[in-house]
Amino acid sequence: MAEAELVFHTNPMSRGRIVRWMLEEVGVPYRSVVHAYGEDMKSPAYLAINPMGKVPAIEHRGVVVTEAAAICAYLADAFPQAGLAPALDNPLRGTYLRWMFFAAGPVEAAVTARSLDRLPPPEKAGFVGYGSYEQTMDVLEQAAASASPWLLGERFSAADVYVGSQVDFGLAFKSIPDRAAFAAWAARLREREGYRRAKAADDALMPPPG
Repeated sequence: MAEAELVFHTNPMSRGRIVRWMLEEVGVPYRSVVHAYGEDMKSPAYLAINPMGKVPAIEHRGVVVTEAAAICAYLADAFPQAGLAPALDNPLRGTYLRWMFFAAGPVEAAVTARSLDRLPPPEKAGFVGYGSYEQTMDVLEQAAASASPWLLGERFSAADVYVGSQVDFGLAFKSIPDRAAFAAWAARLREREGYRRAKAADDALMPPPG
């Protein structure tokens, strides 16, 4: 692999869909490697890339990056010409990081716990970073409602890709409530050309039904 080549490890039925959308927004060439669940992802060759045996992952400039949020943040900083992350001295950087980490932390944890029927009782809410599922959804709704049209105002960013993907997936799989602010933001996201290209590419990789 050439050091500068960008290699994208994915599966169309995974969070790799988030990263493909981000790659399409960045607009740089990349090579996709699709891994099947099971032996492929747990093979020694792939475990040398990601010891968790999961996708997505990217290889770029001799560095491996895993975790969808980290990949999105990395790509935004590695390709500043795409304008998908505020500079370090831009006051919007704080808002950008806030929502990226909120989605990767409380939102992901709360949705997963609810899906597994493992939400803590109210008296134990202080033990988990998200407090309660309801509180997390309320705060996420505040973010969606403030997206006018995007989380950083007129500027589309990697935060819209990552946090917006959580909302988009959540609406589709009913893991987040169907609220007007979520639906309106998701509708705007789905109109993005990068979103549409990524969805078409991943849908084409899906196994045939039946």
